[in-house]
Amino acid sequence: MDSPPAQEDPQPWLAIGARLAAAGLHVPAVRAHDLQQGFLLIEDLGSALYLPALAEDTVDALYGDAMDALLRMQRDVDVAGLPPYDRAFLQRELELMPVWFLGRHLGHVTDAPEQLLLQDAFDLLLHEALAQPRCFVHRDYHSRNLLVVGDNNPGIIDFQGALLGPLTYDLASLLRDCYIAWDPARVEGWVEDYRQRLQQAGLIDASVDRARFLRWFDLIGLQRHLKVLGIFCRLAYRDGKPGYLDDLPRVYRYVIEVASRYPGLAALAALLERSVGARDLRLPTAA
Repeated sequence: MDSPPAQEDPQPWLAIGARLAAAGLHVPAVRAHDLQQGFLLIEDLGSALYLPALAEDTVDALYGDAMDALLRMQRDVDVAGLPPYDRAFLQRELELMPVWFLGRHLGHVTDAPEQLLLQDAFDLLLHEALAQPRCFVHRDYHSRNLLVVGDNNPGIIDFQGALLGPLTYDLASLLRDCYIAWDPARVEGWVEDYRQRLQQAGLIDASVDRARFLRWFDLIGLQRHLKVLGIFCRLAYRDGKPGYLDDLPRVYRYVIEVASRYPGLAALAALLERSVGARDLRLPTAA
């Protein structure tokens, strides 16, 4: 790893990796490092990402391993001193959507009533996120950051941005992946199985029933997907990576499907549907 400290300090990656390794998770082992120059000699986990390996006949086993690792992460990783995934952080993420998706990608300038509508929806999502138990959150626990490895599967990467945050965030990242989608009933089955495992591990109590846990999962997933609508557009227009627009339709469908199910968020879904119309979201807009 060549990570010049002035451009990308490797210290956060090292610190979070050490916490994960101490909990028995498979992250790249560090063989040697020169932090002044930003050089690290690390284990090569290979190139077998989860994404191309996921199929109808493999997904249960691969997600089973990923959820085993996630439970260990949430139960065993030391979270002392981790920065909080707090209201201000969550709010900043949500604000990416109206700027980059509505504004830059769709050319829609929100008026005052629409801005109020958006903030009401954001307030609901923030309230629900902060009501969840706190735990270690990887923040990008999905098929492009998990590798199929022979020992202690999966290999986990891109964990340097970890925070102390909502319990269902990483589960939503995994099961409502921005790069691959599964039948909703199947996803809800995985969610319920994981809820029961959390109860058995003592991470949630009996008051967290199926409906409550699914609401947590839905709404933190919605917060994530609204953020991602903004991030993918920012990557396309600011950072010169237009390929991310190809994944917008999937993320947009997640947003509409979930927001439409909750009365307090139906107006948000309607605003987005009006703004998108019949447009092909994969096509860029000229500046």
